[in-house]
Amino acid sequence: MTTQPVTSSRLEPLGTVVPSSVPTHWYNLAADLPEPVPPHLHPGTREPLTPPDLAPLFPMALIEQEVSTERYVEIPQKVREIYALWRPSPLIRARALERELGTPARIYYKYEGVSPVGSHKPNTAVPQAYYNALEGITRLTTETGAGQWGASLSFAASLLGLTCEVWQVRASYDSKPYRRAQMEVYGSVCHSSPSELTEAGRAIRAEMPDTTGSLGMAISEAVEAAVKDPGAHYALGSVLNHVMLHQSVIGQEALAQIAEVEERVDVVFGCAGGGSNLAGLTFPFLGKNLREGTTTRLVACEPAACPSLTQGEYRYDFGDVAGLTPLLKMHTLGKDFVPPSIHAGGLRYHGMAPMVSHAVNLGLMDAIAIEQDDAFAAGLLFARTEGIIPAPESTHGVAGAIAHARAATTDEVIVIGLSGNGVLDLPAYASYV
Repeated sequence: MTTQPVTSSRLEPLGTVVPSSVPTHWYNLAADLPEPVPPHLHPGTREPLTPPDLAPLFPMALIEQEVSTERYVEIPQKVREIYALWRPSPLIRARALERELGTPARIYYKYEGVSPVGSHKPNTAVPQAYYNALEGITRLTTETGAGQWGASLSFAASLLGLTCEVWQVRASYDSKPYRRAQMEVYGSVCHSSPSELTEAGRAIRAEMPDTTGSLGMAISEAVEAAVKDPGAHYALGSVLNHVMLHQSVIGQEALAQIAEVEERVDVVFGCAGGGSNLAGLTFPFLGKNLREGTTTRLVACEPAACPSLTQGEYRYDFGDVAGLTPLLKMHTLGKDFVPPSIHAGGLRYHGMAPMVSHAVNLGLMDAIAIEQDDAFAAGLLFARTEGIIPAPESTHGVAGAIAHARAATTDEVIVIGLSGNGVLDLPAYASYV
């Protein structure tokens, strides 16, 4: 694996013109919540984490963002320049879908599939790579399910001169070779998880030699690899507060875009796995509800095969199988839960982001579970009307919105988070066409 060394010049702005519609600040829901999010706990002492506890894994800038209660955090100009490769992403009226459904509702979708890797994940991959490079880190480790996050961190690392090592859930590693190739094009290395490269991986394989893997297993391997290398840090594509913060560019743009054509938004649907796409789209709407008294309904659409929000317990749990991560207060199916090999690999996680879990627990957000067959039926209908093949993860949000629109009797306004395209996930559609 080859990469260019990080130099200060590579972290400086290029002078690229950034559209004014690209947000200048990230929005932090923590500033507007009626009750604070329960703190992360140290796995040994079970006391609230302190910044030094997280220093082996993350740069200080991200640690500060993780615990921040400031409403807005400034986006570095270098990050905004990279964002400008695809931001602002489009908000599109789904008129053909509306006609096909025969609904009086007006349907819009916020399309994150226009990013260089085809999903919303670079919104946090870029700042994470940037802050790590600023701190002198030269190598990042991470996990990935379907591969969108691994590809996104590989993309960001390549632009900022870092190396990147990815552990991909075995089910997706085997079924999606082109996503792995995408990571390799960007200069990263990708391993099937669980692997023989880490103590955690070897232990899991010894206990469950035929396992299809899970995000919790892959997280254990990536965390272990990072803590053993002083020049490395770990990067997480969902779940943590700073990831929710970075993704808020989605909802901030959507709020501004919808205000140009509609007086209100009645309901927002987003897919939910770890929570980053959902939070990025919905948290700015939720903040407006809390500050201004608007009543937009927010709906998390999770897979019925991995239903942490609708069937999990709201309690402290580890974010990984081996118990290497901090304890997080979240809706969880238990760290040892291994979901079936559903096609939406990016949603195969036993827990849900603490901030999303907290919002659901407070009654500020709803959650529904979508069967895989219904999700893919919705994805096909969307592709055959709107022309875009949604990522398998995104089809869950599409399915929730379609069911709602079919039952609509008024001209309510619906917004869907289309978190990515499914061009590299076509094998998942094969049994549905």
